[in-house]
Amino acid sequence: MEEQINRMPLIGDNAPEFKAVTTQGEINFPSDYKGKWVILFSHPADFTPVCTTEFMTFASMMDDFNKLNVQLVGLSVDSLYAHIAWLRKIQELEWNGLKNINVTFPLIEDIRMEVAKKYGMIQPNQSNTQAVRAVFIIDPKGIIRTILYYPLSTGRNFDEIKRIVTALQKADSDGVATPADWRPGDDVIIPTAGSCGTAKERMESKDENMYCLDWFMCFKREK
Repeated sequence: MEEQINRMPLIGDNAPEFKAVTTQGEINFPSDYKGKWVILFSHPADFTPVCTTEFMTFASMMDDFNKLNVQLVGLSVDSLYAHIAWLRKIQELEWNGLKNINVTFPLIEDIRMEVAKKYGMIQPNQSNTQAVRAVFIIDPKGIIRTILYYPLSTGRNFDEIKRIVTALQKADSDGVATPADWRPGDDVIIPTAGSCGTAKERMESKDENMYCLDWFMCFKREK
């Protein structure tokens, strides 16, 4: 029998649907989180050092993500009982100033790797039995907006994950783009002029809230 091959989802695709058991009960994904941003992320295994630091960090940032209307959802190919035991152990650990950490976001049981395969989280050149460190940022309409993949050995940068969500929300709300290393409060890029007339107007504009480096590269001041 041939093994079913799933196409990895791409940016702009609808997030693949699934039902799963988690540490917070059964979920229907992504329909249960309609109207919220979702960060769906996988980790290789419970009771591993890098994953433990990641979960402690994510859980410590829950208030930040709640303010951004973001739901965190974790996934591992371990069992539900392994998840529960690991999360209880995390509460006893202290690392990098973090302690008494209570992980309240759902952690998916995926022993059969059904969800992991749907999302391209199993990559054989890394491991046939563990998921890579994948991150999917999904918008309130269930559309995949960002995909990040990290190797098994490298812990994620959670400030960057938060920055990406903030930048996506800024782009959606204001119809702009964000330049390299953008942070909230920095100037943003307005859409490139679509005609010679618009380009000329921008280059000659006296608007104090806008400036152009050239006709195709104009910024809006945020301060």
